[in-house]
Amino acid sequence: MKLKVRIALFVIFAAVIGGFYYAYFPAINIHLEIFWTTLIVVFLSLAIILGAKSSISQMVGRLSKKPSIKEFSWFAKLCSVLVIVCVGVLIVGSALGATLFRSRAYANLLPVDKREFTEDIEQSDQVTDIALMDTESARIFGNRKIGSLSDVVSQYEIEADYTQISIKGQPMKVSGLKYASFFKWWNNRNSGVPGYVQVNPVNSEAKYVKLTKPMKYVPSAYFNYNLQRHVQLTYPTKIISGYKFEVDDDGNPYYICPTMTARVGLFGGIDVNGVIICDPIDGECKYYAIGDCPSWVDSVYDGHLLTKKYNWHGMLSGGYINSIIGQKGCKQATDDFGYKIIGDDVWVYTGVTSANGDQSNIGFVMMNQRTSEARYYQVSGAEEHSAMSAAEGEVQEKGYKASFPSLINVSGTPTYIMVLKDAGGLVKLYAMVNVEQYNIVATATSQTKVFEEYKTLLASDGKLETEENDLKEDTITVQSVEYIDSDDGTMVYIKDTNHQVYKQAFKEDESLIRISAGDVLHVKYQPMDNEIHLLQEFSFETK
Repeated sequence: MKLKVRIALFVIFAAVIGGFYYAYFPAINIHLEIFWTTLIVVFLSLAIILGAKSSISQMVGRLSKKPSIKEFSWFAKLCSVLVIVCVGVLIVGSALGATLFRSRAYANLLPVDKREFTEDIEQSDQVTDIALMDTESARIFGNRKIGSLSDVVSQYEIEADYTQISIKGQPMKVSGLKYASFFKWWNNRNSGVPGYVQVNPVNSEAKYVKLTKPMKYVPSAYFNYNLQRHVQLTYPTKIISGYKFEVDDDGNPYYICPTMTARVGLFGGIDVNGVIICDPIDGECKYYAIGDCPSWVDSVYDGHLLTKKYNWHGMLSGGYINSIIGQKGCKQATDDFGYKIIGDDVWVYTGVTSANGDQSNIGFVMMNQRTSEARYYQVSGAEEHSAMSAAEGEVQEKGYKASFPSLINVSGTPTYIMVLKDAGGLVKLYAMVNVEQYNIVATATSQTKVFEEYKTLLASDGKLETEENDLKEDTITVQSVEYIDSDDGTMVYIKDTNHQVYKQAFKEDESLIRISAGDVLHVKYQPMDNEIHLLQEFSFETK
């Protein structure tokens, strides 16, 4: 093959490789299988283009003959050896990271601490401060807010992915804007993206935050301003997994880009080893080791990665063979997860079931998205989707759908709380479901009402733990007494002359039958916001 032809082919090949790298910007890292596969393709291509002694036409003409190694140059032979080496690395590297041989290494990637639910999860005295909004609802509120801003909505849209973060201990969902199309990026590339949207998942308030300086490096930009390309080319050897939009406690925008490495063998047990924080305004990037990550960052460990690591721990702690045959002690996370704010950190929580995947939980696991700390709570009961079905069943005639629930502590009782939405995604009702007995379900049109109704159900079932300090005492004059039958039995309602109402299940104290209008009682009760208080004790006073 003539030298000029070889040079021309090499230039074309180099241009193709360069174009491919710029377009797809893969990480140059030995812990990626695609890296070795790409090397195989490159070495084979080089052997064909530059390695043959004969011209391509001569080689084609000799295909009918037995091929001879003499037909190839030393360079082709070298490339062939390198191909064999790369194939060997792929095979050996995959074997070294196989769960069949390294099950314990996978199981140890996530240390899990067993904790007590009632000690770690504070009791909820109210539910009006609990974040119940899912991402789908956040999109609806965010789009409504942007839709009211004519100068923004004409050029930009909201990114579909909202990030759950904590701002000074308060839950918040945030999402950046994106260019609506290539041409709108081209027309606005100098002015950049002007702001972002934050949605409060507690009160459903959406807010558009206009920045003093626009964001230039965003996922919807093109060429060198594309965020993913910019970060990867800045750190070409880092394996980057995701680009999460966050804001710090002062409202400044950043993209959080976790970096990964293999923890088991050459390719197995991919886990976070650091994070790149990119300022989308000027494109400045800074890498932090996992232990040096700033405290305001929340999304270092993705929820899917954390549940995957827990499944390795739950299924492989007893060895690979046990995970397939017998499955003694094997457990796994349910197929979805939610978020919970504790302190200034965002925790992923999910139910844990036995390996046979039945419809009940044997516990819960909570995992910190910044540190990957994992806590296991042994609480048996309904898994999340069963609780969602129970809530939907209470209003099945309306066809409402339950969102993924949040887990709270009500008087020492693990409880799911969730919203019920109509077909348009609007919140219509709130629901609370007892984890251990998911036939205990309360629904109401407000968070305050559903909390009161749920506590009433707990009290009637004898599950409500009331501290003595929470009780109040008073002397009342009875105006009327009513007995009302319900699914949980007969409830006695006592109304006093000050229009306060006290109720108690008749089965708890049959001496309630002695109370008549005009009696003066000394009562001990748990106060409720709706002024229908839970009666705990009573005694007759002398008139």
